[in-house]
Amino acid sequence: MSAIGTLGTGHIGLNVTDLERSLGFYGDVLGFEVLREGKEDGRRYAFLGQGGQLVLTLWQQAEGAYEPARAGLHHLAFEAESIERVRAAETALKERGTSFAYEGVVPHAEGAASGGIFFHDPDGTRLEIYATSGAEGEEAPTETAPTCGFF
Repeated sequence: MSAIGTLGTGHIGLNVTDLERSLGFYGDVLGFEVLREGKEDGRRYAFLGQGGQLVLTLWQQAEGAYEPARAGLHHLAFEAESIERVRAAETALKERGTSFAYEGVVPHAEGAASGGIFFHDPDGTRLEIYATSGAEGEEAPTETAPTCGFF
């Protein structure tokens, strides 16, 4: 253990190009509620959560789309209660025309019980919604690497 003790993830902050568009995606589709919002020109932001707990902050300060080849965030993963909830999220995202990396629920690796869906937000940020079990029997898109590694 380090000198500062055990750390947990507090919240994730994402730069976005259009706060309103991102609020529609993260709020309407993924179910996050706005806990706090800044509407001042040049300083637009939103704090999003569930059940009053802060999970995600959005900052309208990006000038372009997400670039997977640049250092920084690889992807953001959300854990769902069950594989049925993952499939429900997939349906809602498809209805919105969301871009997916793979078709349907896929396991994290060949033979794994955990798995989920892999998709992109309006700015191209890579996202995942997964469950710890329920993906048994599904085919992994790649046998030689974790599913969440190269999408």
